[in-house]
Amino acid sequence: MFLLAGRLPRYGLGVLACLDLLAAAIVLPAVAAGCSQVRPEAGQAVCADEPLVDLADVAPRIVLDLRYATADNFLRQKLYPVARCLLRESVADRLRRVQDDLEVKGLGLKVFDGYRPLSVQRRMWGVFPDPKYVADPARGSRHNRGAAVDVTLVDAKGRELPMPSAFDEFSERAHRNYAGGTAEQRRNRRVLEDAMERHGFSGLDSEWWHFDAPGWQHYTILDQPLERGVSR
Repeated sequence: MFLLAGRLPRYGLGVLACLDLLAAAIVLPAVAAGCSQVRPEAGQAVCADEPLVDLADVAPRIVLDLRYATADNFLRQKLYPVARCLLRESVADRLRRVQDDLEVKGLGLKVFDGYRPLSVQRRMWGVFPDPKYVADPARGSRHNRGAAVDVTLVDAKGRELPMPSAFDEFSERAHRNYAGGTAEQRRNRRVLEDAMERHGFSGLDSEWWHFDAPGWQHYTILDQPLERGVSR
């Protein structure tokens, strides 16, 4: 029961019973889903053990260009055994809504990276130990939690729109406050930021392509192989 005993004369038992039912409706679904912790974040509950899902199943119209499944990345080596984008279930759903909004404007998303196993993070850190661009595996990356995505914009035919820098270019041109480049590049960066922020994502200052889901810090760090099965 809610601790309102001292206020019973004012509210009455009927109101208290309704409040208890409301609390159960909020908490019980999270417990049934096997969550180890539930915290309010941006108006929603965050489940630390929320399952990973395949983005291609949730939002099949989003273009995938998973660079770490190829040698076309800053390490110049293939890091993922499969070209698969996994994300926490609620994060994938947020990204689907961003895609829906952009399609109204004749645009869409291309994803470069999503969930990243911790073992891969260690390999990245071993080559490029700069915390401005690569998270220290001792603390874990937001990607290791399945709560971060690297994205850009594409037109209706899937062609990338110009941005101030290339993906994974570790320079000032990649910073969100970079004032150089062309007006078109800066405008595209702004359109991407606005679309992502509208659905709760927040950007990383040093990488225009990187966005975190709200409550990312509450998700557990994972080292689940990308090729392992997911919930759907």
